[in-house]
Amino acid sequence: MAAKNNIGILTGGGDVPGLNPVIKSVVYRASEMGRQVIGIRRGWEGLTHMADSNEPDPIYIRPLTRDNTRTIDRTGGTVLHTSRTNPRKMAEAKVPKHISSERLKRVTFDGKYYDFTPIVLEDLDRLGIGCLVTIGGDDTLSFSAALSAAGMPVIAIPKTMDNDVQGTEYCIGFSTAITRAKELITRQRTTLGSHERIGIFRIFGRDAGFTALYTAYVTSTRCLIPEYPFDLDRVAQLLAEDKRNNLSHYALVVVSEGATWKEGGVKEIGEADAYGHRKKADIGQVLGEEIRRRTGEEIMISDLTYDLRSGEPDAIDQLVAITFANIAVEMLRDGVTGRMVGVQNGCYAHAALPAASLGARKVDIAMLYNTERYRPSYASKLGAPLLFNRV
Repeated sequence: MAAKNNIGILTGGGDVPGLNPVIKSVVYRASEMGRQVIGIRRGWEGLTHMADSNEPDPIYIRPLTRDNTRTIDRTGGTVLHTSRTNPRKMAEAKVPKHISSERLKRVTFDGKYYDFTPIVLEDLDRLGIGCLVTIGGDDTLSFSAALSAAGMPVIAIPKTMDNDVQGTEYCIGFSTAITRAKELITRQRTTLGSHERIGIFRIFGRDAGFTALYTAYVTSTRCLIPEYPFDLDRVAQLLAEDKRNNLSHYALVVVSEGATWKEGGVKEIGEADAYGHRKKADIGQVLGEEIRRRTGEEIMISDLTYDLRSGEPDAIDQLVAITFANIAVEMLRDGVTGRMVGVQNGCYAHAALPAASLGARKVDIAMLYNTERYRPSYASKLGAPLLFNRV
Protein backbone atom coordinates (compact mmCIF):
# COMPACT_ATOMS: atom_id res chain seq x y z
CA MET A 1 0.00 0.00 0.00
CA ALA A 2 1.05 3.61 -0.51
CA ALA A 3 2.55 5.30 2.52
CA LYS A 4 -0.08 6.36 5.08
CA ASN A 5 -2.90 4.96 2.94
CA ASN A 6 -4.06 2.49 5.57
CA ILE A 7 -7.20 3.01 7.66
CA GLY A 8 -6.79 2.19 11.34
CA ILE A 9 -9.70 1.08 13.51
CA LEU A 10 -10.01 0.47 17.26
CA THR A 11 -12.60 -0.02 19.99
CA GLY A 12 -12.20 1.48 23.47
CA GLY A 13 -13.98 1.41 26.82
CA GLY A 14 -16.71 -1.06 27.72
CA ASP A 15 -17.83 -3.52 25.07
CA VAL A 16 -21.38 -3.43 23.68
CA PRO A 17 -23.26 -5.47 21.08
CA GLY A 18 -22.77 -3.94 17.63
CA LEU A 19 -19.02 -3.32 17.61
CA ASN A 20 -18.19 -6.21 15.32
CA PRO A 21 -20.72 -5.15 12.63
CA VAL A 22 -19.00 -1.74 12.57
CA ILE A 23 -15.58 -3.35 12.15
CA LYS A 24 -16.76 -5.67 9.37
CA SER A 25 -18.60 -2.92 7.51
CA VAL A 26 -15.59 -0.59 7.62
CA VAL A 27 -13.42 -3.37 6.19
CA TYR A 28 -15.88 -4.26 3.43
CA ARG A 29 -16.48 -0.67 2.35
CA ALA A 30 -12.79 0.23 2.51
CA SER A 31 -11.87 -2.80 0.41
CA GLU A 32 -14.17 -1.50 -2.33
CA MET A 33 -12.06 1.66 -2.32
CA GLY A 34 -8.79 -0.30 -2.46
CA ARG A 35 -7.83 0.61 1.11
CA GLN A 36 -6.29 -1.71 3.71
CA VAL A 37 -7.76 -1.65 7.22
CA ILE A 38 -5.44 -2.19 10.18
CA GLY A 39 -7.11 -3.38 13.38
CA ILE A 40 -5.57 -1.99 16.58
CA ARG A 41 -6.18 -4.33 19.48
CA ARG A 42 -7.00 -3.40 23.11
CA GLY A 43 -8.07 0.15 22.32
CA TRP A 44 -5.57 2.94 22.89
CA GLU A 45 -3.27 0.45 24.61
CA GLY A 46 -2.46 -0.88 21.15
CA LEU A 47 -0.88 2.46 20.24
CA THR A 48 0.90 3.08 23.55
CA HIS A 49 2.29 -0.40 24.18
CA MET A 50 3.19 -1.53 20.66
CA ALA A 51 6.73 -2.92 20.41
CA ASP A 52 9.48 -0.71 18.94
CA SER A 53 9.99 -2.57 15.67
CA ASN A 54 9.73 -2.13 11.93
CA GLU A 55 7.40 -5.13 11.89
CA PRO A 56 3.77 -4.87 13.13
CA ASP A 57 3.39 -6.13 16.70
CA PRO A 58 1.06 -9.19 16.45
CA ILE A 59 -0.12 -8.65 20.04
CA TYR A 60 -1.59 -5.29 19.15
CA ILE A 61 -1.86 -5.14 15.35
CA ARG A 62 -4.21 -7.24 13.22
CA PRO A 63 -4.59 -6.58 9.49
CA LEU A 64 -8.28 -6.96 8.65
CA THR A 65 -9.65 -8.45 5.44
CA ARG A 66 -13.01 -9.49 4.07
CA ASP A 67 -12.08 -13.11 4.83
CA ASN A 68 -11.13 -12.70 8.50
CA THR A 69 -14.11 -10.45 9.25
CA ARG A 70 -16.76 -12.31 7.25
CA THR A 71 -18.61 -13.82 10.23
CA ILE A 72 -17.73 -11.47 13.09
CA ASP A 73 -20.98 -9.51 12.84
CA ARG A 74 -22.88 -12.51 14.20
CA THR A 75 -21.37 -12.18 17.66
CA GLY A 76 -21.19 -9.60 20.43
CA GLY A 77 -18.20 -7.98 22.05
CA THR A 78 -15.28 -6.81 19.93
CA VAL A 79 -12.82 -9.02 18.05
CA LEU A 80 -10.26 -6.26 18.51
CA HIS A 81 -10.70 -6.36 22.30
CA THR A 82 -10.66 -3.21 24.37
CA SER A 83 -9.18 -1.34 27.31
CA ARG A 84 -9.63 1.89 29.26
CA THR A 85 -6.13 3.16 28.52
CA ASN A 86 -5.82 6.94 28.43
CA PRO A 87 -2.70 7.93 26.45
CA ARG A 88 -2.70 11.42 27.96
CA LYS A 89 -2.47 10.01 31.49
CA MET A 90 0.09 7.22 31.39
CA ALA A 91 1.19 6.55 34.96
CA GLU A 92 4.95 6.25 35.38
CA ALA A 93 4.57 2.74 36.82
CA LYS A 94 2.59 1.61 33.76
CA VAL A 95 4.99 2.78 31.07
CA PRO A 96 5.91 -0.28 28.94
CA LYS A 97 9.45 -1.45 29.61
CA HIS A 98 10.38 -1.44 25.92
CA ILE A 99 9.74 2.31 25.59
CA SER A 100 13.23 3.80 25.35
CA SER A 101 14.39 6.71 27.45
CA GLU A 102 14.91 8.64 24.21
CA ARG A 103 11.24 8.30 23.33
CA LEU A 104 10.20 9.27 26.85
CA LYS A 105 12.21 12.49 26.56
CA ARG A 106 9.95 13.53 23.68
CA VAL A 107 6.76 13.44 25.75
CA THR A 108 5.60 15.71 28.55
CA PHE A 109 5.61 14.51 32.16
CA ASP A 110 3.85 16.34 35.00
CA GLY A 111 5.55 14.40 37.76
CA LYS A 112 2.85 11.73 37.84
CA TYR A 113 1.61 11.11 34.29
CA TYR A 114 3.15 11.03 30.83
CA ASP A 115 1.25 12.37 27.84
CA PHE A 116 1.80 9.65 25.21
CA THR A 117 0.10 11.54 22.37
CA PRO A 118 3.41 11.91 20.43
CA ILE A 119 4.10 8.17 20.80
CA VAL A 120 0.61 7.34 19.50
CA LEU A 121 1.24 9.58 16.47
CA GLU A 122 4.62 7.95 15.86
CA ASP A 123 3.11 4.46 15.97
CA LEU A 124 0.31 5.43 13.58
CA ASP A 125 2.95 6.75 11.20
CA ARG A 126 4.99 3.53 11.45
CA LEU A 127 1.88 1.53 10.52
CA GLY A 128 1.21 3.67 7.47
CA ILE A 129 -2.14 4.71 8.92
CA GLY A 130 -3.34 7.92 7.34
CA CYS A 131 -6.73 8.07 9.05
CA LEU A 132 -8.32 6.46 12.06
CA VAL A 133 -11.82 5.19 12.89
CA THR A 134 -12.41 5.13 16.64
CA ILE A 135 -15.42 3.46 18.25
CA GLY A 136 -16.17 4.38 21.84
CA GLY A 137 -17.91 6.49 24.42
CA ASP A 138 -16.97 9.82 25.97
CA ASP A 139 -13.56 8.70 27.22
CA THR A 140 -12.38 7.05 24.00
CA LEU A 141 -13.72 9.93 21.94
CA SER A 142 -12.07 12.56 24.15
CA PHE A 143 -8.66 11.25 23.07
CA SER A 144 -9.93 11.03 19.49
CA ALA A 145 -10.50 14.78 19.72
CA ALA A 146 -6.98 15.27 21.08
CA LEU A 147 -5.50 13.29 18.17
CA SER A 148 -7.57 15.28 15.71
CA ALA A 149 -6.31 18.52 17.23
CA ALA A 150 -2.76 17.17 16.82
CA GLY A 151 -3.36 16.74 13.08
CA MET A 152 -4.44 13.09 12.79
CA PRO A 153 -7.49 12.58 10.53
CA VAL A 154 -10.10 10.89 12.75
CA ILE A 155 -13.70 9.79 12.33
CA ALA A 156 -15.47 8.65 15.51
CA ILE A 157 -18.42 6.30 15.98
CA PRO A 158 -20.29 6.58 19.30
CA LYS A 159 -21.07 3.49 21.35
CA THR A 160 -22.37 3.14 24.86
CA MET A 161 -25.39 1.52 26.47
CA ASP A 162 -25.83 4.76 28.41
CA ASN A 163 -26.62 6.60 25.13
CA ASP A 164 -25.14 9.75 26.64
CA VAL A 165 -22.53 10.93 24.12
CA GLN A 166 -22.89 14.59 23.23
CA GLY A 167 -23.86 15.40 19.63
CA THR A 168 -25.93 12.29 18.88
CA GLU A 169 -29.33 10.92 19.85
CA TYR A 170 -28.15 7.34 19.42
CA CYS A 171 -25.10 5.30 20.41
CA ILE A 172 -24.46 1.71 19.38
CA GLY A 173 -25.43 -0.74 22.12
CA PHE A 174 -28.42 1.21 23.41
CA SER A 175 -31.22 -0.68 21.67
CA THR A 176 -29.83 -4.08 22.62
CA ALA A 177 -29.53 -2.94 26.24
CA ILE A 178 -33.20 -1.93 26.32
CA THR A 179 -34.26 -5.11 24.55
CA ARG A 180 -32.32 -7.28 27.03
CA ALA A 181 -33.57 -5.34 30.05
CA LYS A 182 -37.17 -5.71 28.92
CA GLU A 183 -36.75 -9.47 28.47
CA LEU A 184 -35.06 -9.93 31.85
CA ILE A 185 -37.59 -7.85 33.77
CA THR A 186 -40.52 -9.57 32.06
CA ARG A 187 -39.15 -12.97 33.08
CA GLN A 188 -38.45 -11.93 36.66
CA ARG A 189 -41.96 -10.57 37.16
CA THR A 190 -43.07 -14.18 37.68
CA THR A 191 -40.78 -14.55 40.69
CA LEU A 192 -41.77 -11.15 42.07
CA GLY A 193 -45.44 -12.12 41.78
CA SER A 194 -44.97 -15.61 43.20
CA HIS A 195 -43.28 -14.24 46.32
CA GLU A 196 -45.18 -10.92 46.48
CA ARG A 197 -42.03 -8.83 46.65
CA ILE A 198 -40.80 -5.40 45.60
CA GLY A 199 -38.18 -5.68 42.88
CA ILE A 200 -35.20 -3.32 42.53
CA PHE A 201 -33.53 -3.56 39.10
CA ARG A 202 -30.12 -1.85 38.91
CA ILE A 203 -29.05 -0.82 35.44
CA PHE A 204 -26.13 1.05 33.85
CA GLY A 205 -26.18 4.86 33.75
CA ARG A 206 -23.50 6.59 35.79
CA ASP A 207 -24.20 10.14 34.63
CA ALA A 208 -27.38 9.90 32.56
CA GLY A 209 -30.60 7.95 32.92
CA PHE A 210 -31.47 7.04 29.32
CA THR A 211 -31.08 3.28 29.79
CA ALA A 212 -33.21 3.13 32.95
CA LEU A 213 -35.78 5.57 31.56
CA TYR A 214 -36.34 3.79 28.26
CA THR A 215 -36.40 0.40 30.00
CA ALA A 216 -39.12 1.77 32.27
CA TYR A 217 -40.92 3.19 29.23
CA VAL A 218 -41.26 -0.23 27.56
CA THR A 219 -41.97 -2.14 30.80
CA SER A 220 -44.42 0.39 32.28
CA THR A 221 -42.50 0.73 35.52
CA ARG A 222 -41.11 3.43 37.75
CA CYS A 223 -37.51 4.55 37.38
CA LEU A 224 -34.89 6.60 39.22
CA ILE A 225 -32.29 8.49 37.21
CA PRO A 226 -29.19 10.64 37.94
CA GLU A 227 -30.75 13.79 36.50
CA TYR A 228 -33.42 14.02 39.22
CA PRO A 229 -32.57 13.25 42.87
CA PHE A 230 -35.45 11.27 44.36
CA ASP A 231 -37.28 11.42 47.67
CA LEU A 232 -36.77 8.08 49.47
CA ASP A 233 -39.97 8.29 51.47
CA ARG A 234 -42.02 9.15 48.38
CA VAL A 235 -40.52 6.27 46.37
CA ALA A 236 -41.21 3.84 49.23
CA GLN A 237 -44.79 5.09 49.44
CA LEU A 238 -45.36 4.71 45.69
CA LEU A 239 -43.93 1.19 45.59
CA ALA A 240 -46.02 0.12 48.59
CA GLU A 241 -49.13 1.48 46.81
CA ASP A 242 -48.17 -0.33 43.60
CA LYS A 243 -47.86 -3.60 45.50
CA ARG A 244 -51.25 -3.19 47.19
CA ASN A 245 -53.00 -2.28 43.95
CA ASN A 246 -51.41 -4.99 41.82
CA LEU A 247 -53.54 -8.14 41.59
CA SER A 248 -50.33 -10.17 41.84
CA HIS A 249 -49.16 -8.10 44.83
CA TYR A 250 -45.73 -7.08 43.60
CA ALA A 251 -44.04 -3.84 42.52
CA LEU A 252 -40.79 -2.89 40.86
CA VAL A 253 -38.53 0.04 40.04
CA VAL A 254 -35.64 0.41 37.60
CA VAL A 255 -32.74 2.44 38.99
CA SER A 256 -29.69 3.91 37.25
CA GLU A 257 -26.37 3.10 38.91
CA GLY A 258 -25.75 6.84 39.27
CA ALA A 259 -29.13 7.75 40.76
CA THR A 260 -29.08 9.71 44.02
CA TRP A 261 -31.65 10.74 46.59
CA LYS A 262 -32.27 14.24 47.92
CA GLU A 263 -30.59 13.53 51.24
CA GLY A 264 -27.45 12.08 49.65
CA GLY A 265 -26.33 9.22 47.46
CA VAL A 266 -24.12 6.17 47.19
CA LYS A 267 -20.40 6.52 47.69
CA GLU A 268 -17.72 6.07 45.07
CA ILE A 269 -15.35 3.22 45.86
CA GLY A 270 -11.98 1.88 44.70
CA GLU A 271 -9.25 3.56 42.70
CA ALA A 272 -10.02 5.89 39.81
CA ASP A 273 -9.41 4.54 36.31
CA ALA A 274 -7.27 6.29 33.69
CA TYR A 275 -10.11 8.72 32.98
CA GLY A 276 -10.69 9.63 36.63
CA HIS A 277 -13.80 7.47 37.18
CA ARG A 278 -14.31 5.54 40.40
CA LYS A 279 -16.94 2.82 40.75
CA LYS A 280 -20.22 3.61 42.41
CA ALA A 281 -21.31 1.55 45.39
CA ASP A 282 -24.31 -0.63 44.54
CA ILE A 283 -27.39 1.63 44.53
CA GLY A 284 -29.58 -1.47 44.23
CA GLN A 285 -28.46 -2.83 47.58
CA VAL A 286 -28.66 0.55 49.31
CA LEU A 287 -32.09 1.36 47.89
CA GLY A 288 -33.41 -2.12 48.61
CA GLU A 289 -32.47 -1.86 52.28
CA GLU A 290 -34.02 1.62 52.57
CA ILE A 291 -37.29 0.47 50.94
CA ARG A 292 -37.43 -2.62 53.17
CA ARG A 293 -36.89 -0.50 56.26
CA ARG A 294 -39.61 1.96 55.30
CA THR A 295 -42.25 -0.52 54.09
CA GLY A 296 -41.52 -3.78 55.92
CA GLU A 297 -41.87 -5.56 52.55
CA GLU A 298 -39.63 -8.30 51.22
CA ILE A 299 -37.24 -7.01 48.56
CA MET A 300 -35.68 -8.73 45.54
CA ILE A 301 -32.61 -6.99 44.08
CA SER A 302 -31.44 -7.80 40.56
CA ASP A 303 -28.31 -6.35 38.92
CA LEU A 304 -28.92 -6.28 35.16
CA THR A 305 -25.78 -4.39 34.19
CA TYR A 306 -23.44 -6.84 32.48
CA ASP A 307 -26.25 -8.97 31.06
CA LEU A 308 -27.20 -6.00 28.89
CA ARG A 309 -23.81 -5.70 27.18
CA SER A 310 -23.23 -9.37 26.42
CA GLY A 311 -24.23 -11.39 23.37
CA GLU A 312 -25.13 -10.46 19.83
CA PRO A 313 -26.73 -7.12 18.85
CA ASP A 314 -30.42 -6.76 18.16
CA ALA A 315 -31.68 -5.70 14.73
CA ILE A 316 -31.64 -1.96 15.49
CA ASP A 317 -28.05 -1.97 16.74
CA GLN A 318 -27.00 -4.10 13.75
CA LEU A 319 -28.68 -1.67 11.35
CA VAL A 320 -27.21 1.44 12.98
CA ALA A 321 -23.74 -0.11 13.27
CA ILE A 322 -23.62 -1.00 9.57
CA THR A 323 -24.89 2.44 8.59
CA PHE A 324 -22.53 4.36 10.89
CA ALA A 325 -19.59 2.39 9.47
CA ASN A 326 -20.49 3.07 5.85
CA ILE A 327 -21.00 6.78 6.53
CA ALA A 328 -17.62 6.92 8.31
CA VAL A 329 -15.76 5.41 5.34
CA GLU A 330 -17.59 7.69 2.91
CA MET A 331 -16.52 10.69 5.00
CA LEU A 332 -12.91 9.51 4.90
CA ARG A 333 -13.20 9.10 1.13
CA ASP A 334 -14.47 12.66 0.85
CA GLY A 335 -11.76 14.06 3.10
CA VAL A 336 -14.13 14.94 5.94
CA THR A 337 -12.43 14.20 9.28
CA GLY A 338 -12.40 15.46 12.84
CA ARG A 339 -16.08 14.50 13.08
CA MET A 340 -18.32 11.94 14.76
CA VAL A 341 -21.07 10.02 12.98
CA GLY A 342 -24.39 10.20 14.80
CA VAL A 343 -28.14 10.71 14.72
CA GLN A 344 -29.77 14.13 15.01
CA ASN A 345 -33.51 14.81 14.87
CA GLY A 346 -33.98 11.16 13.96
CA CYS A 347 -31.68 11.35 10.90
CA TYR A 348 -28.13 10.19 10.27
CA ALA A 349 -25.71 13.09 10.55
CA HIS A 350 -22.23 13.99 11.73
CA ALA A 351 -21.13 16.34 14.47
CA ALA A 352 -18.01 17.76 16.05
CA LEU A 353 -15.95 15.36 18.13
CA PRO A 354 -17.32 15.77 21.67
CA ALA A 355 -15.04 17.63 24.05
CA ALA A 356 -14.46 16.02 27.44
CA SER A 357 -15.45 19.29 29.09
CA LEU A 358 -19.04 18.88 27.84
CA GLY A 359 -19.69 15.87 30.06
CA ALA A 360 -22.49 13.40 29.40
CA ARG A 361 -25.64 14.22 27.46
CA LYS A 362 -28.58 14.34 29.88
CA VAL A 363 -32.22 13.28 29.86
CA ASP A 364 -34.62 16.16 29.09
CA ILE A 365 -36.60 15.99 32.32
CA ALA A 366 -39.39 18.29 31.14
CA MET A 367 -40.04 16.20 28.04
CA LEU A 368 -39.38 12.67 29.23
CA TYR A 369 -39.82 12.27 32.99
CA ASN A 370 -42.75 12.57 35.38
CA THR A 371 -41.07 13.86 38.53
CA GLU A 372 -44.16 13.40 40.70
CA ARG A 373 -44.65 9.74 39.84
CA TYR A 374 -41.03 8.75 39.05
CA ARG A 375 -42.17 7.40 35.71
CA PRO A 376 -41.45 8.08 32.04
CA SER A 377 -43.71 10.67 30.47
CA TYR A 378 -45.84 9.26 27.66
CA ALA A 379 -47.56 12.52 26.67
CA SER A 380 -46.96 15.03 23.86
CA LYS A 381 -44.86 12.85 21.56
CA LEU A 382 -46.42 13.91 18.24
CA GLY A 383 -43.67 15.41 16.09
CA ALA A 384 -40.88 14.14 18.34
CA PRO A 385 -37.97 12.10 16.89
CA LEU A 386 -38.16 8.32 17.24
CA LEU A 387 -35.95 8.44 20.33
CA PHE A 388 -37.71 11.58 21.68
CA ASN A 389 -34.73 13.45 23.11
CA ARG A 390 -33.26 15.86 20.53
CA VAL A 391 -29.59 16.80 20.60
